[in-house]
Amino acid sequence: MSANVVVVGAGYAGVMAANRLRSRSEDTRVIVVNPRPAFVERIRLHQLVTGNSDATVPFERVLHPEVELRVGTVERIDAQAGSISLTDGEHLAYEHLVYAVGSTDRRDHIPGASEHAFSLSEFEQAHLLRLRLRALPRPLAVTVIGGGLTGVETAAELAESDREIAVTLVSDSPVAKALPPRTRRKILATLAALGVTVIDGNRVAEIAEGKVTLADGRILQSDCTVLAASFAVPDLARRSGLEVDADGRLLVDATLTSRSAPSIVGAGDAVAGPPDELGHLRMSCQAALPMGAHAADTVLARLGGTEPAPLSLGFVGQCISLGRRHGAFQPARADDSPAWPAITGRVGALVKEQVCATTVQFMTKQATRGVYRWRRGPH
Repeated sequence: MSANVVVVGAGYAGVMAANRLRSRSEDTRVIVVNPRPAFVERIRLHQLVTGNSDATVPFERVLHPEVELRVGTVERIDAQAGSISLTDGEHLAYEHLVYAVGSTDRRDHIPGASEHAFSLSEFEQAHLLRLRLRALPRPLAVTVIGGGLTGVETAAELAESDREIAVTLVSDSPVAKALPPRTRRKILATLAALGVTVIDGNRVAEIAEGKVTLADGRILQSDCTVLAASFAVPDLARRSGLEVDADGRLLVDATLTSRSAPSIVGAGDAVAGPPDELGHLRMSCQAALPMGAHAADTVLARLGGTEPAPLSLGFVGQCISLGRRHGAFQPARADDSPAWPAITGRVGALVKEQVCATTVQFMTKQATRGVYRWRRGPH
């Protein structure tokens, strides 16, 4: 069962895959390639911006001690040769590869976004945003673009952390529209209590220095603009000639095996599978951890000469932080549809914090005991 497995990306999916592979197969060499020397808690990046968290964990804490870490960036995957090329010219061979490169932000849909907006999709951008906010004189106006959970969490965190920051949340659709009306009302009430101005049903037409122009012609003063509207994936799979969807996500089957290269399995935000089987899997660490574990199981099955099983993954709920003192947990059915009423307020904040801490604990335990399990899917 000895093999050389390369894991590209050390986010939630990549770390879980690497730990499960190494903890369940002692003679398998596992190499993780990641552009950063520490694990980034992406679900805490809005806390990094306000100084409430550094949003990183040393890899020594979360990676299996016998997983090899290579800090670098993959330039290309050569599926036919079974190797990857790094930007520094190094080449690494593999028998199996786990594609877990995660996601980033999209900036091509709003004029001026690349030049005049910060994002929370990656550690470096969040850190730059933190430095920018520290440098700006008070009072100041901040515009957060995007009414999804990332935008909501960011707006609340900023407003609570500094009362001299006037936060406006702009969304082209209802804020937190995926949640039930009762939960949405409580989230909007908390945002209002924190002083956040919400403008929904209005698209951002342009971002410029010091201002944001809306589709209806309104101009908002914006000393700092934060983009939390949409996400994209790295183009590594497309660059490497692998089969991808229109957004560049690696296309996989129900076992998470690449449709164009059987030695490659995918996990996390950067993969897409059959809509009837994996279509309910939204981008989230809640999906990334089980997908990473299942990607490892698919590799282990092939190493053992057995047929890998299809992924079955069910959601538990959605957690939203609304600053440090309030939050919401919306329980969900396995298909990610809302279940019973949400837990909100201070208890909701405690649940959210516990979920963030437990996410890291799941990866750590997988490195030492190999006990990670997840809720099965609706089918």
